[in-house]
Amino acid sequence: MRTSLALRGWRGTLARISQGWSRRPAEDDSLELLPIGKVFGELVLPTSKQPEVSIIIPVYGKIEYTLACLQSIAMRPPGMPFEVIVVDDASPDQSFSVLRHVAGLRLIRNESNMGFVGSCNAGAKGARGAMLIFLNNDTQVTRGWADALVRAFDIFPGTGIAGSQLVYPDGRLQEAGAWVFADASAWNIGRFESRRNPAYRYARAVDYVSGASLAIPASLFAEVGGFDLRFAPGYYEDTDLAFAVRARGLAVRYVPDSVVVHAEGISSVAAPDAGMKRFQAINLHTLAEKWRDVLAVQPSSSTPLAVIDRQRRRGTVLVVDTSTPDASRDSGSVRLIAMMRLLVAEGWHVVFAPDDGHASEREITLLGGFGIEVVAKPWEASIPAWIAANGADLHAAILCRHPVAIQYQSFVRRHAPRARVIFDTVDLHFLREERAAEQAGSASLSRHAQTTRRQELELIASTDATFVVSEYERSLLARLLPEARVLLLSNIHEVYGRSAGFEGRRDLLFVGGYGHPPNADAMRWMASDILPALRRYDPSIRIFVAGDVPADARAELTQAGLDMLGRVEDLQPLMSQCLASIAPLRFGAGVKGKVNMAMSHGLPVIGTGVATEGMQLVNGVDVLVAHTPDDVASAYQRLAGDAQLWTSLSEHALENVRTHFSATAARDALRQAIT
Repeated sequence: MRTSLALRGWRGTLARISQGWSRRPAEDDSLELLPIGKVFGELVLPTSKQPEVSIIIPVYGKIEYTLACLQSIAMRPPGMPFEVIVVDDASPDQSFSVLRHVAGLRLIRNESNMGFVGSCNAGAKGARGAMLIFLNNDTQVTRGWADALVRAFDIFPGTGIAGSQLVYPDGRLQEAGAWVFADASAWNIGRFESRRNPAYRYARAVDYVSGASLAIPASLFAEVGGFDLRFAPGYYEDTDLAFAVRARGLAVRYVPDSVVVHAEGISSVAAPDAGMKRFQAINLHTLAEKWRDVLAVQPSSSTPLAVIDRQRRRGTVLVVDTSTPDASRDSGSVRLIAMMRLLVAEGWHVVFAPDDGHASEREITLLGGFGIEVVAKPWEASIPAWIAANGADLHAAILCRHPVAIQYQSFVRRHAPRARVIFDTVDLHFLREERAAEQAGSASLSRHAQTTRRQELELIASTDATFVVSEYERSLLARLLPEARVLLLSNIHEVYGRSAGFEGRRDLLFVGGYGHPPNADAMRWMASDILPALRRYDPSIRIFVAGDVPADARAELTQAGLDMLGRVEDLQPLMSQCLASIAPLRFGAGVKGKVNMAMSHGLPVIGTGVATEGMQLVNGVDVLVAHTPDDVASAYQRLAGDAQLWTSLSEHALENVRTHFSATAARDALRQAIT
């Protein structure tokens, strides 16, 4: 049950007054709320007899709200096997007789009224799932709400409780977790603010989350003894449970991508002495007595909220790149997201700012689910404005790519003099540009490359640390700038493993967007020379291209015979059907994510020397190196006819990723640079 006394004192008064003057709709249409009191056809819950998740809903009357809640679950069910348990607490209305006819529902009836606490415990006792989700009956769930709660326990090891983002039917934010003060009062983070504000859309550890939508492993719930009966019939039992879990060294985590609409009456806090409300004051005292020693180190109720926020953080790390990363777009995004997740796991508050100022709803949600705050328009005017306002709290700034680092290095030095400035090259641009100039035989490109060389070397010399992605680049910089602090932080990949063996595989896969010049050149080379060479061996061979390509180039390349797929969200089906990945890069720098990605799926790679350099790969053992179109055709023919070779390359590819491109090596480099 919600701890509604969270809005007590001067903060609550100001919030209620300011919101009272705001004009707002009764409901937010974007939430797609179901009408109360109306059921669309037969209500059937697609539940399982072997659930992984048990959703427990205590009810006392309000059958119209309960039916809307159940219907929202039926329309937006969890993605894993689940059960729904409704505990009818001797309702005075027709709840039990109506709910008996809901297909797929487990219905428990209390012989006498046990209150919210007793009903929740009764539901948990009868639950079969390994994960419990307690849900109020005056809620409606949104798509993916339960999956996000369960996923949080995997994303953030050491999590004991996960709670949803609660919003009012009119769309305003009700709660993004809560802080508890020394007098046991609390403040619901973000209350009455916009739920779309990225400041409230990143996962974080908090003091407690509301029992209106709360997930906890069944084993842990049993270990702490369930909801403490001292808080019966209700109020503050969720805060007490959170304190019990935190006392075991586990975190209570707010999960913003689990959105639940809660029809809590704002004016209900106005009558604390009436009926059930009287237990608010009683149980507040109980909480204060039970957790007296713990509360003694909590901040006083007069502490500014911004101060509390800072106190709960190890420190803030700002990360700036040209645009918001998207793992389905390019390998650089995969690496950057992995880097930021490692920093979050180390306890840092990570703020990502795109230089172009744009972040989509999807991108904010995805990054926020990993605990990464996004600073973008219209919520923040500019990156310099954010740095100026937050520089005093900044521990480090990671500036990705030299155009970004040139813009912001001096600004960070001026407004955050204590912050470490780290230049992430992503790859050495001057090296890639020099090779492109040589490939094209262009004097103008060569001059541009020399300008880039000067800029990058100046940045490397003046920043506190520099990241490069390959041992080749680190060795090069050791010769050019022996005094600079250069750290190897290569691509970071999860090892997916292969989902299918050699049998039945054919064709080649190329992954990459046309906007990256080496990729564009590779696509044109595949169309003009490589595909014809392959088809001299087998006229039916196809090359699949997965990545963003402009319409005009896409049409030209399709006409030349390439299979242009566009951006592919899930590469796994392609990885499991193709014979090999092809990486015919003729210039470039750094470590090639397309090679890493294929190898992480156990897919052998046919690539040029440029594509495979700096990755500790041995030709014929880990990859097949091919310098010409005929070399590619020969490698394909060799691979297609030798199952043993294919399997050996696959095994060595997986081992290479485990050994050289794991999170462990990247974590060490991050620690050296930041601490």
